[in-house]
Amino acid sequence: MSPTTKGYVIALIGIAFWSTTGIFISYLITRYGMPALLLAGWRNLFASAVLILVLYFVRRSLLRVRREQIGFYLLYGLVLALLNSVWVLAIETNGAAVATVLIYSSAGFTAILGWWLFGERMGVAKVTAILLSLGGCVLVAKAYSPEIWALNPLAVITGLLSGLAFAGYSLMGKAAAKRKINAWTSTTYAFIFGSAFIMVFNLLPILPGAVGTFGAFLPNLPLDGWLLLLILSCIPTVLGFGLYNTSMNYLQASIANLLATLEPVMTAVEAYIFLGERMTVIQFIGSLLILTAVAVVQLEKE
Repeated sequence: MSPTTKGYVIALIGIAFWSTTGIFISYLITRYGMPALLLAGWRNLFASAVLILVLYFVRRSLLRVRREQIGFYLLYGLVLALLNSVWVLAIETNGAAVATVLIYSSAGFTAILGWWLFGERMGVAKVTAILLSLGGCVLVAKAYSPEIWALNPLAVITGLLSGLAFAGYSLMGKAAAKRKINAWTSTTYAFIFGSAFIMVFNLLPILPGAVGTFGAFLPNLPLDGWLLLLILSCIPTVLGFGLYNTSMNYLQASIANLLATLEPVMTAVEAYIFLGERMTVIQFIGSLLILTAVAVVQLEKE
């Protein structure tokens, strides 16, 4: 197997694991009635524990941090906490397939924020991607319908915010790279601090999906529910991310990012098979617009 072929295989396996994230989250919420923010907190907590154990036994030096970096990790953790919280709420209100598509609206938001924060060039390709991305979001979230805003405005808001939060998380990764911080170190501490922030979010009863009290932090799950939560944290979260990162040892980052656009397609198929979710024709067209926007941004970089 050539290095390029190996990269494709590793990336596709990692993306396939990633694509099951929404399925696990949706099932835990609907089957066990687990509050959305509490689920996000425990997912991050388990993922943090797995990352710490792996780095401790594989490359312990990556767990060391300098004091002046702590503030950056706190901010990284806050952005990750916001992403995971809004993402879980988006799945709860929109379903796994629609929420996964909407988060890819981050291509347009990333282009805008990259131009604003890092002075990146804003050419025709990026402007086109922004318009495609936002237009696709409107169609997928059905934001064109006054009834949706009247009956379920949270569905539209969480869908759009998930893309914005994912763009913020991507830019934090870029900032970490500029600071020459190892990706696994920054990810591990982002999850550690992110877990703490989400647990604080859970104490705010005004937030949808929050439990409101310390006493409700331990979810009332049967053994199989805890097992699913652990699998969600280890396989789609840690293993999916790890394999995707590993694939970039063999592939250009832009190619790996383009392959990642297969995730919403995989999630839509899985949601149809396991959860019975179906997208309308208009939502499908919106999905194609969002994925086209991602492809335009990545090809422009290439």
